[in-house]
Parts: sequence; C-alpha cells; structure tokens
Amino acid sequence: MTEVILDSVAIQKILPHRYPMLMIDQVIDLEPGVKATALKNVSVNEEIFVGHFPGDPVMPGALVVEALAQTGAVALLTMPEFAGKTVYFGGIKSAKFRKMSRPGTQLRLEVTLERIRGNIGAGKGIAYIGDKKAVDAELTFVIE
Repeated sequence: MTEVILDSVAIQKILPHRYPMLMIDQVIDLEPGVKATALKNVSVNEEIFVGHFPGDPVMPGALVVEALAQTGAVALLTMPEFAGKTVYFGGIKSAKFRKMSRPGTQLRLEVTLERIRGNIGAGKGIAYIGDKKAVDAELTFVIE
C-alpha cells in the first residue's frame, strides 16, 4: 500500500482549490521545491461527465493538466518562503495527450520542478494511468 503524505484535508490547507476544482486526492511523495507525486481518483460522479461525453465519459485533458499544476503547486507552496501564497498558471509550454482518463481510473501525477527564480517556477509533469503515460506537459507557475 502506498503511504499517504498529505490527505485531502491537508491538501486543502495548502491549496485554495475546492470542489469542483480540487483535482488531487492524495500526495504520496513530496520534496518541497523539488517534486511531488499525487493521486487523482476519477469518479463517474464528477459533474464534468454529465456533458463530456454522455454515454462515453472522458476526463478533459485540460483538467488532467490542471491536476498536474495543482501537484506542482503543492511542491512550491510547501516551501517555507511560499507558504500561504497562491500558485497560478504562468503558461503551458507543451502538453501531449496519450491516453484517455475515464471513470474508475486512478491518475498518478508526477511533477518535477526544474527551476525557481523569484516568484516564477517551471517544471515537467507526467500523468500516468497504471504504468502508461496519459499526459505530459511543461508548466510555468506564478506564485503570488
């Protein structure tokens, strides 16, 4: 069994996101300022599946990228100098969508921060379903 570093209650003490925009359920690996790994359990009960797509539910790739960004935000906001701040998207340099996420899947979200300068951070994120890459993206973060 995977050790949980942060559960959903602890995550909500770090991130300002709430339902329906909180996209990570647990953090299972964390090195503040370096990397984080989170899990997202995709449930058929999520509102997005009412319209995306009826009879063929698929989690939008943009929401998987958002889940990666929230994972990176945890890695940033657990640094003492950024505690209590908010992380915003500064940019998405690239994103590739390789595998669809459907209800019943679990996304493993791995984000590695490559650089932090002042209030700007950049990193790479990969979302896995099992051992297969579902999404990979290069992200820029703005901390305010």
